Amino acid sequence: MNEKELKTSPKQRIFITLIAVIMLGSMIASYAAIIMNGGSSDSSQISEAKVQEYENAYNEKLEKFKEATKGDFDKFSKYRSEIKAYNETSANEGPVVSRDLVKGDGRKLSETDTDYLAYYIGWCADETIFDSSFDNNTNPTSFAHILDVSVGLIEGWAAGVAGMHINGIREITIPSSLAYGDSMEICGGYNKPIKFIIMAKENKDPLKTLAAELEEAYMKLQYAHYGIDYDTQY
Repeated sequence: MNEKELKTSPKQRIFITLIAVIMLGSMIASYAAIIMNGGSSDSSQISEAKVQEYENAYNEKLEKFKEATKGDFDKFSKYRSEIKAYNETSANEGPVVSRDLVKGDGRKLSETDTDYLAYYIGWCADETIFDSSFDNNTNPTSFAHILDVSVGLIEGWAAGVAGMHINGIREITIPSSLAYGDSMEICGGYNKPIKFIIMAKENKDPLKTLAAELEEAYMKLQYAHYGIDYDTQY
C-alpha cells in the first residue's frame, strides 16, 4: 500500500486560522494598550520556560493516553490494510455507503447521536490519508488523539455511522455533497469524496477524561508555539 500524506489536515488548517484570528486580536489589543499608555509597551511574551512546561504536560498526557488506548490501537491499526484507492467519480455520484468490518458489542448509534468518541482514518481516492487518530500516518505506533463527535460532524459521517455499534469498526464512503463540497479544499481540490474507517467508543471514563485532558494540553502547547499563553487567554 502506497500511503501518502497531505501537508496539513483539516483540523490543522482550522487551528491555524483560529490562531491567526487570536493573534490579530492580540496585536490590536496590544496596539490599543500602547496608545492608551502613551506609547510604552509591556513585552510580556510567553517565556521559554512556560513553553517547556506546556510541552512536558502534553507529553505526560500523551503517554497516559497511549498506554490506556494500546488495546484499541492493536485492534484498529490492522484495518489500515483496507485503505485502498477508489473510483472518485463513482464515490461522488453515489450515496453514503457503510461497510462493517467489526460489528461491535455495544449500543447502536443513531444518525443524531453525538455522545461517543471515535478513532478514525480519513483518506482520498488516491490513498492519501488527510487525517487520522494515529501518531504517524505512515508508520503508526500508537494513537495520538480521539475525536469527540460532539464538536460537530459532516453530514455524511453522521449518516454513515447510523446503525453502527459501539466498539465496532466501520468503513464509510461519503460523496462531496455530504462532506466538504466547495467549502474547503481537500484531497487536492474541492467537491471531493472521502472515506473513513471509524472505531466508535463510549464517551465514558477513563477514556473520556484522558481524551479531554490530552486535547487541552495539545491546545496549550500549540498556543505557546505561537507565543500565546493559553492560561491568560481563557
